[in-house]
Amino acid sequence: MKSLLEKLYHGHLHPSENVIPSDPQYTELCQQTSEIIETWKRRLTEEEFQQLEALLDLNAQTHGMELSSIFKYGFRLGAGIMVEVLTGEEDLASRLSSVGDKNQ
Repeated sequence: MKSLLEKLYHGHLHPSENVIPSDPQYTELCQQTSEIIETWKRRLTEEEFQQLEALLDLNAQTHGMELSSIFKYGFRLGAGIMVEVLTGEEDLASRLSSVGDKNQ
C-alpha cells in the first residue's frame, strides 16, 4: 500500500470523487432532484429545458468552487492547528486559516 505522500505525488488522491455523503438523506435528496428534473423536462420545450440545464450547470460550477475553497480553508486550518500544537505558538492556526483563497 502506498503512503499518502506517494498517492499525492502520483496524482491518485481524489477526495471529491471518492467521498460519498453518509447522511441517509443524501440518497433521498438525489432521488427527489432527479424526479423534479424529469418533471421539468416533460413540462418545458426542448429549448427551455436546455436553458434550465445550462443554469443547473452554472450552479454546479459555482458550488464546486465553493467546495474547493472550503476544502482549502479546512486543510489550511488543520495544518495550522498541527503547527500550533507542535510549536506551542498561540494564534498561529487563526492567522493561517484567515489567509484568503488566492485563486478567487
